[in-house]
Amino acid sequence: MTERPVFALVGVLKIPEAQNSPWTSLTRRVLFAIALLFAAALVVYIGRDGYQDSSGNALSFLDSMYYATVSLSTTGYGDISPITPQARLVNIIVITPLRVLFLIVLVGTTLSVLTERSRQAFKIQRWRHTVRNHTVVVGYGTKGRTAIDAMLGDGVQPSEIVVVDTDTVALEAAATAGLVTVHGSATQSDVLRLAGVQNAASVVVAANRDDTAVLVTLSARELTKSATIVAAIRESENTHLLRQSGADSVVVSSETAGRLLGIATTTPTVVEMMEDLLTPEQGFAVAEREVVPAEVGGSPRHLSDIVLGVVRAGELIRVGEPEVDALESGDKLLFIRRSR
Repeated sequence: MTERPVFALVGVLKIPEAQNSPWTSLTRRVLFAIALLFAAALVVYIGRDGYQDSSGNALSFLDSMYYATVSLSTTGYGDISPITPQARLVNIIVITPLRVLFLIVLVGTTLSVLTERSRQAFKIQRWRHTVRNHTVVVGYGTKGRTAIDAMLGDGVQPSEIVVVDTDTVALEAAATAGLVTVHGSATQSDVLRLAGVQNAASVVVAANRDDTAVLVTLSARELTKSATIVAAIRESENTHLLRQSGADSVVVSSETAGRLLGIATTTPTVVEMMEDLLTPEQGFAVAEREVVPAEVGGSPRHLSDIVLGVVRAGELIRVGEPEVDALESGDKLLFIRRSR
């Protein structure tokens, strides 16, 4: 798929763009046609010594406008032509705008489609050459949309997220949200390669089936060794399969929801706090930052931030463990911050 010509990818890979009003587009076409008409008339008027009407008189600017009108509109009256200024003025003021509108209605849609395909092909080609360190989200269902909302809440730009799905309705919703979309099955390496997985910083696997999640994770890890792959599954018994396939983090959605439901029966405020921590737009959120030089050697429990854990050499160590009583350079802190 990645070896196809760029025009063959239009409709498969879609780059979002700003949507204009149809009336705005129509007005622009009319103004452009009028500008061409005046430009042609000016050229004829400058070289008016080389023109002559049927009466043998020199061309006026009105004659130039008329000549430009019948030329651009491909009318070509020939021997039947108006010779009075009033008739020619009527042709310029009334006939030509109507003819321009007719041409717009007749061929405007075709031209618009061709222009759209060319523009999309150019944007696809440019995007494929420049996209780096982005996030690929496989599946735009409830889990995929929620994951993207969380990333957007943390400041990730929509242009840095690529959605892969087979559902055209879901992809239209993703494109409306300003996301780059790829239509196809993420179980195929060509589709993942088209989404730029080989250059991605992270991959989110939010498939509806556990077996699909395993296959997508395996295909993604084959294409990239450096990207962080996180996957969601329904059953915890499939966690080891995701790990063996190359997933860095596995979320068991059914068990997580079940735990929250069980906690809510006795301590609903705990669930409320968990929801608060998982919603970056408001309240509190769990964030990560690097240790500053002034904090090296100190204990995370003595910092002004509420620290939950320390990431050292890629491994999470919870606060309270003796290994993190003295912070080291290069450590990262997981702490609770107030959301923006």
